[in-house]
Amino acid sequence: MDLAKQLQELEQIHGDGSKGKILTMYLNTDPADPDQQGGKWRITLKNGLRNFEKYIQESNDEQEMKEFQRVKEKVTNYINNNELDLKKGLIIFATADDRVWFTAKVQVRLRSDFYWQETPVLDQLIELKQDYPRAGIILVQSGQVKIIESNMNEVEGTVHYELDLDTEDWKQKLGPQQAKGDMQPGAHNLQVDNFNSRADANRYRWFKSIAPKLDMHAKSGNWEKIFVMGEPDAAQTVTDLMNKPVDGVLQKNMLDQDEHRVLDELFG
Repeated sequence: MDLAKQLQELEQIHGDGSKGKILTMYLNTDPADPDQQGGKWRITLKNGLRNFEKYIQESNDEQEMKEFQRVKEKVTNYINNNELDLKKGLIIFATADDRVWFTAKVQVRLRSDFYWQETPVLDQLIELKQDYPRAGIILVQSGQVKIIESNMNEVEGTVHYELDLDTEDWKQKLGPQQAKGDMQPGAHNLQVDNFNSRADANRYRWFKSIAPKLDMHAKSGNWEKIFVMGEPDAAQTVTDLMNKPVDGVLQKNMLDQDEHRVLDELFG
């Protein structure tokens, strides 16, 4: 999702009094949230929409009620069709005439808020853009460099390079990565030992040869933030050699960890 573009488009949306109003909905659907046990978000959704109906009934505006009912039907149908894949949060902006229909299932816990007014309420969307930017996470460990591209706290892709100690070239690893348990006994430890025995003398030269690739990924991926994680000397060397500015360095080895655990470590 290109959040910057979506924000620009939504900022231009304006209704006309009771006609053409816009529903803004932020819904916490995180199953890990203790307050959401038993699918309590369904009650929150029902109450949020019902409150608008009561308000419109009191105003005796038949046209507005018709528009709201159309929006409510669209939102309800969408949720029913996507109920098994709602992730942690759901964002919807909608109008009765389809002038606005924006949905986003996000891997971020939201505050459940509902609005029915002439303009969309963008506060939480702006917070998400600030807190969970399009980022590149560069993990460095024992002759390996792994890149995780993320956006809105979701993994968009990974690239894995490994240093060939015979040719001293970085080669991209393609296909499923081999688990350490599938390697010959001691093969992984020998690989690490070989790297470590030569690292002090060659670390700068090795990482200097891959730094341009990392800058290229940052440019092509439109990274808004760059983070480097790994062994202290290697992480700092990569940071110093990149032309792109690095926003954070975390001295922690997580190259072999699940990508989502890496995101949790960075963004919480």
